[in-house]
Amino acid sequence: MSPLRQQMIDAMLVRGFSPRTHKSYLAAVTDLARHYHRSPDRISLEEIQAYILYLVKERHLADASCRLYLNGLRFLYLQVLGWQDFDVPITHPKRVQRIPELLTRREVGRLIGCCPNLKHRTMLLTCYGCGLRVSELVHIKVRDLDGERRLLRVEQGKGAKDRKVIIAPTLLQRLREYWRQGHRPSVWLFPNANQPDRSLSITTAQKAYTAAKVSAGIEKVGGIHSLRHAYATHQLEAGFPVHRLQHQLGHSNIQSTLRYVHWAPSARQGKDTVDDLVLGLEVDRD
Repeated sequence: MSPLRQQMIDAMLVRGFSPRTHKSYLAAVTDLARHYHRSPDRISLEEIQAYILYLVKERHLADASCRLYLNGLRFLYLQVLGWQDFDVPITHPKRVQRIPELLTRREVGRLIGCCPNLKHRTMLLTCYGCGLRVSELVHIKVRDLDGERRLLRVEQGKGAKDRKVIIAPTLLQRLREYWRQGHRPSVWLFPNANQPDRSLSITTAQKAYTAAKVSAGIEKVGGIHSLRHAYATHQLEAGFPVHRLQHQLGHSNIQSTLRYVHWAPSARQGKDTVDDLVLGLEVDRD
């Protein structure tokens, strides 16, 4: 390992960056160095701009991927190498603003009901019922569930933050049924089938969602994150206050939560109780 790479890793560790950020930032710097066959500290600003253009024209990367590359390079040159002149406008594709194809409650119920595997069905229901990111979903531990207080402890979510999420009564009942019907995990709530001491992988969760969506005949674009979008918009439509939804979703910035207000024009404000989203779903059970 080169000293510069180790220096970058140490800088990310000190700042508490997630493993996924480590991987993506290092990949961006590695690709740049391979492209020019030189160490990154010997590459000019003009060459970096040309490289971003190459990503767009030759590799046809989407705007989100280009921004991820640029963020990794910006971290290296500004935070690690201290190149203050690096922070100048670098042309990259403009962020495309799209409204996702939001799932209705009926579609969510049909999708979850079309999942034949009890563990996967309960997993998808938990993802929707608590508005979780998929990385948070697969890393739920049994000890994170507080049935008495109806709370789920999300450990080290995005931004390396813990938070507690309200569990709807109906979801808690489904989780208890999942436990009673033979799935008695000791550590991970949704363990790996072949290696119970490890959690279910994100890829497996995504595949379970996609298979259920296809089986339900739903053609709307989007992966398992669509359940989190559905949770947020359905809560707002039920009148759940935005500031409380911000906490439930784990958003650091209220603006991230307010986008759901624009996506759900029928949203009402001022209700103080959490609507039991799971209660209205038409989900078939064993």
